[in-house]
Amino acid sequence: MLGEIIAIGNELTSGRINNTTSGFAAHHLFEAGFDIYAMHTIGDTPTLIGEALKRALGRVDFVLVTGGLGPTDDDLTTEAVSEALNRPTMPNLEILSLIRQHLDANGNQPSTSLEKLAWLPEGAETLSPKTKMAGYQLVHGGKPIFFLPGIPHQMRTLLIEQVLPRLSTWYKGYQLTSTQRVYKIFGKHEHEINREIKKLALSEEVEIGYYPVFPDVHLSMTIRGKDENTTDLLARKSCRLIRDKLGLSIYGQDRETMESVVGALLLRENKFLSVAESCTGGLISHLMTSVAGSSAYYLGGVTSYANSMKTTYLGVNDSLLEKYGAVSREVAIAMAQGMRERSGADISISVTGIAGPGGGSDDKPVGTVFIGLAEANGTKALHFLFSGNRHEIQQLTAQTALDIIRRHLLMDS
Repeated sequence: MLGEIIAIGNELTSGRINNTTSGFAAHHLFEAGFDIYAMHTIGDTPTLIGEALKRALGRVDFVLVTGGLGPTDDDLTTEAVSEALNRPTMPNLEILSLIRQHLDANGNQPSTSLEKLAWLPEGAETLSPKTKMAGYQLVHGGKPIFFLPGIPHQMRTLLIEQVLPRLSTWYKGYQLTSTQRVYKIFGKHEHEINREIKKLALSEEVEIGYYPVFPDVHLSMTIRGKDENTTDLLARKSCRLIRDKLGLSIYGQDRETMESVVGALLLRENKFLSVAESCTGGLISHLMTSVAGSSAYYLGGVTSYANSMKTTYLGVNDSLLEKYGAVSREVAIAMAQGMRERSGADISISVTGIAGPGGGSDDKPVGTVFIGLAEANGTKALHFLFSGNRHEIQQLTAQTALDIIRRHLLMDS
């Protein structure tokens, strides 16, 4: 079944407030088996509101409208709907009674603005009056229209508790079964992934989407159908084909992050990690400790930005710094070795590089990074040349360092 979402408010069209409600609604409606034909954001203009609503009713099965239901003069949704659908506003006695009880309990407050909330288009049914949240349902031309407040937490509550159950009853048996996977990919460009996926014999019912989410690429696989067993079988087959084709480039799926995946591998292998950072300024440590329970596998790190920190806390020899410079393969190896010796970790990772925008040279341009890995069987360092601004180079360095650990743990297991 097709739906349409209309978000109303000058604060949205001016960019003063981000429209988070439409995305939330679309996500939950999709998961409930409904497709969204279109999403619109329009200002508090009655003619635009009426036009958008009538156009939506002409092409979809239900409409969700958010915003413009408050008591102030710029809340014009109800008036616009009344005029567009030729449904005069009438007082809802239940809401009016609740408002007057509230006013009586709070003293001499003006009643006119709040009482505006009780005047609804003819035929409107309030969604949850006792919660004191504006929101109602209209049925027009046999199609349900839901009007929800623009306040995000109120809109989310009413959508989950009122709209979705009502839609499920209204269109019982017409909803689609959905299976969706989002694969997190690092180290491949979007066009490379697309080229690999096109080689697969995927069913036409499998919808593939590519979404660059720096520094990753997310690949979504969506299958919609009326038969749950058929959909599930096709999903499992398609997932297997995608994973076999992309291999280790896929580091996780759905809500997993690189740091959570690395943490799970360390925990599984009963190994501890420590980090020696320079150009990333503690970013790797921040990522690792952002995962709950990381103390079970992460010992800590040293942010050795200055050379003196490298020599004092990591045991890097002054002669290495003088001969090769702080940004070098030799220093990256020494940092990783020193960190492992001092921390007692099973694995230590080191990063040293030039994040920019200054500090580069012909031999070592901005984006030059060396990443060292020390473990029981020895130490190695890899050279990279990243591009982007300072923040992007730092992110790429941190994600690459974690990916090196991930691949090492997978190969070693």
